[in-house]
Amino acid sequence: MKSIAIMQPYFLPYIGYFQLIAAVDKFIVFDDVNFINRGWINRNRILVSGRPYLFTLPIRSASQNRLIHELELANELPWREKLLRTFFQAYRRAPHFKEVSILIEDIIQFESHSLGAFVLNSIAHVATFLEIQTELVATSRVYANAALSGEDRILDICRIESASTYVNAIGGFELYQKAAFTERGVSLQFLETKQFSYSQLRLPFVDKLSIADVLMFNGKATTRQLLSESRLVS
Repeated sequence: MKSIAIMQPYFLPYIGYFQLIAAVDKFIVFDDVNFINRGWINRNRILVSGRPYLFTLPIRSASQNRLIHELELANELPWREKLLRTFFQAYRRAPHFKEVSILIEDIIQFESHSLGAFVLNSIAHVATFLEIQTELVATSRVYANAALSGEDRILDICRIESASTYVNAIGGFELYQKAAFTERGVSLQFLETKQFSYSQLRLPFVDKLSIADVLMFNGKATTRQLLSESRLVS
């Protein structure tokens, strides 16, 4: 029995992304598909003065006509230092700031010109910090099936990996035909994140922020427990 999940790479995504990683044996990062402007690949939200704040990784010549792994970060700009200051100022009073700020600094200071490599490193860094054992792999490095698209490509990767189960985020429930997976001997399941909240310095709770927010306010041990606050549905 082998389970896999496939998602585009998102920078410091919300906890549901890591719940999905933790739920499967192998997590495949779709980095050879077209970049989406104003998506979550190079953007996310943290809590600043009690309100969600959207931060962005600057990209050189960003275009939806280019693949994610082909894009480069605009490293000629001093964005790393500015982003670190934003994080540190936003969370300096958070109970787990000391521990998590080291993780965030290591991620932001990772030396890479490649957007895909930079974001993949951030995902792997957080997964390692949370002791998630799932194997991570990028599609651009392994699978020679970029000519396929949508469900056909998902099924082909399931074939290559000899996967018995494919798990997708619940938001993709309407995207796939269960019969197509059943015909290939693959069980199609969806991960549904349970609703939960936590203290954000006694402010009104803001949901679905970056995993950085969860870690700053909950720490490693409690965040690991929150990874199981989900369920698989068919």
